[in-house]
Amino acid sequence: MSLNNEGPHFLASAASSLAKLALLSSFTGAGIGLVIGCFRVLLAQMDTARTDTILWAHQWPVLGFVLVCTTVGLMTAFAAWLVQRSGQPAAGSGIPHVEAVIEGKLPAAPILLAPVKFIGGLFAMGGGLALGREGPSVQIGANLAEFWGKVFRLPTTDRIALLAAGAGAGLSVAFNAPIAGAVFVLEELVRRFDTRIAIAALGASSSAIAVASIFLGMQPDFDVATLPNPDAWTGPVFALLGIVAGLAGVAYNRLIIGTCALADGMTRWRPEVRALCIGALVGAVAWFAPHLVGGGDTITQQALVGGIGLTALPLIFAVRFLLGPLSYAAGTPGGLFAPILALGACLGLAFGLLCQQFVADFGATPVTFAIAGMAAFLTATVRAPVTGIVLIFEMTGAFNQALPMLWACFAAMVVPTLMGNPPIYDTMKARTIGVARTMA
Repeated sequence: MSLNNEGPHFLASAASSLAKLALLSSFTGAGIGLVIGCFRVLLAQMDTARTDTILWAHQWPVLGFVLVCTTVGLMTAFAAWLVQRSGQPAAGSGIPHVEAVIEGKLPAAPILLAPVKFIGGLFAMGGGLALGREGPSVQIGANLAEFWGKVFRLPTTDRIALLAAGAGAGLSVAFNAPIAGAVFVLEELVRRFDTRIAIAALGASSSAIAVASIFLGMQPDFDVATLPNPDAWTGPVFALLGIVAGLAGVAYNRLIIGTCALADGMTRWRPEVRALCIGALVGAVAWFAPHLVGGGDTITQQALVGGIGLTALPLIFAVRFLLGPLSYAAGTPGGLFAPILALGACLGLAFGLLCQQFVADFGATPVTFAIAGMAAFLTATVRAPVTGIVLIFEMTGAFNQALPMLWACFAAMVVPTLMGNPPIYDTMKARTIGVARTMA
């Protein structure tokens, strides 16, 4: 008898709870869209100002070089100092910290994290470090969502759902890719399908993009010409590209881990001093090649229109391959996705140009290989192939290139898994937890 009386009450309570979560996720997503939209606009302005300043400084070869290196070094040092001074887990991508919070291995950070990540990210990436805007965007989104979850006194499970949804909304705005943001929550952050989390993620991402579009528009991040449908018989060649991307992804993951370990071992140097030296090195690269520093969007766009020659691609790839881990070791806010996409585009384009030289009518353009390379390299490092494919779809609008990406991501997933190389965020999560316990 009591079961019959409690049944309708329980269903009504569950429906009310879900409705509250859905409404709050949309409300939170709108706020995240506003904050991250402003972050992207300011970051774009700082990128332009950096390039203009370097060109202006070339009037004085020696003094200008010193000025650029010093400025980038000081901006990087300030970002690292801000992270250290705040006592917040704001260094690096932030995605490993979000994953640790979702798994209950670390407590959620207070709201102070958001401004530290925002300002520190502007100085670090605006200065020219080869870091991605998605790291700060994801962690800021999660931080804001956690704050509102506390304000509205959500139960623990719903607070975690809202936090994960906020992180996905941050990624959505970072790349103007709302579907990828929601997929990222399920595939990478929680690694399971959960109805409540899926509802929250969809609500947060859609409202975040709706608000951010006021600043950013609705067009894809990259301008890609309409590409012909690739021939089905080229699939094994794209799988070969995936194998190459898989091997390169393993090497890149190991280099990131090794560089961070080397920086952690330099205990005699304060974090700000290490960041100053790394920033000065990045400034030196910026002096000679301004287009090689920063998040890498310019390089990716050039690759996606076939605007980089085969002779220049190895040098660009090598410089960015080293610059990314070096920048990450500076201990400033900044992510890995955007630099990975630039590397993948260069790797794929070089592979496609080589194929074109050996086979005249190959059945696929070099740009198709660049697109597949982006998805494959991201898969090799992060091990989130569905997120990678959907993200590239939304960033390029090349929806008819699904089969090449599937072949490439398939092989890029197999290679590092067989080699026993863990996903980069799993490794960095263990490092994040270790650092947090040391500081506790």
